[in-house]
Amino acid sequence: GGNISVRLTANATINYGAVHIVAGKDYLIMTPTMMSEFWYAKLQPAQILVVDFDSGEQIDGVGHLTREINMHKEAYYANSKIRCVYHSHAEESMFWATSGLDMPNVTEVTEEVGPIRVLPYAPATTKELADIVYKGLKEVGEAAKEHIFLLNSHGVLITSETLHHATEILETVEWNAKIAYQQTIFIKLGLLDGYQSCGKATDGMVKESLHV
Repeated sequence: GGNISVRLTANATINYGAVHIVAGKDYLIMTPTMMSEFWYAKLQPAQILVVDFDSGEQIDGVGHLTREINMHKEAYYANSKIRCVYHSHAEESMFWATSGLDMPNVTEVTEEVGPIRVLPYAPATTKELADIVYKGLKEVGEAAKEHIFLLNSHGVLITSETLHHATEILETVEWNAKIAYQQTIFIKLGLLDGYQSCGKATDGMVKESLHV
């Protein structure tokens, strides 16, 4: 489950029936609500929604707008370089998110996203959660343009400059989530002396979250 949006700036004015696109204005291209549950993420082009960025109004597309739209918009407000927001209920990462734990970052390919922090809990679809996401992205500064947060008991939120890179971050962090879990077990069993990454010991960039 989850939802994806991409922020685009219209390069031309288009009037097509009831749809009016204005040159220079920003729009979100977004998946509809329940895309996984109802459609198994296999969407037709007509099901991709067009949303007025300023008003949050759906202006085209078959389906209904997700109630997570406020979280997406707050992510874009946090950093103008963010052009894609990808929210997923990714299985391996969900373990860390539901446990309220920062995820140890132990694989080489995930180093670029930095610490994989879990944000404070707030109920899904609420303004409180959207505000927490905004605050978290502002705190990481320019790193927000290619970043991932764990949403406590909810999933992950990825911000990126492109949809392709956001998908890459999700895939690699899912592998990292599984490996970090296995390393944690080995540490508890006394088979590893702390987290290991790139041939050396590391704190996993979790800053004492796990107390192992």
